[in-house]
Amino acid sequence: MTADDSFGRLDDDDYPAYTMGRAAEMLGTTQGFLRALGEARLITPLRSAGGHRRYSRYQLRIAARARELVDQGTAIEAACRIIILEDQLEEAQRLNAEYRRAAETASPPPEA
Repeated sequence: MTADDSFGRLDDDDYPAYTMGRAAEMLGTTQGFLRALGEARLITPLRSAGGHRRYSRYQLRIAARARELVDQGTAIEAACRIIILEDQLEEAQRLNAEYRRAAETASPPPEA
């Protein structure tokens, strides 16, 4: 991988660019909170060659949403479940919109 390839990856939301310490600092939380999200299987950080956790921007957005819910008094397990359900709902709505667009273009409306 060249240096140019590496810089291009920084725009990738799924590129694991952040260490656990940096991720916790950015979110204003503890490393233990990030570990708890991993244990709850909300986010699964990638591991560096040395075994250190690495987080992507996408994972940090999910962790930020979890922190928001926990700060509002929601138990961490419940917060994780809420986020998973929100994600599933968003995906279902996206698919539904795709199917509607496909159906509209596949069959023109009947003429009167």
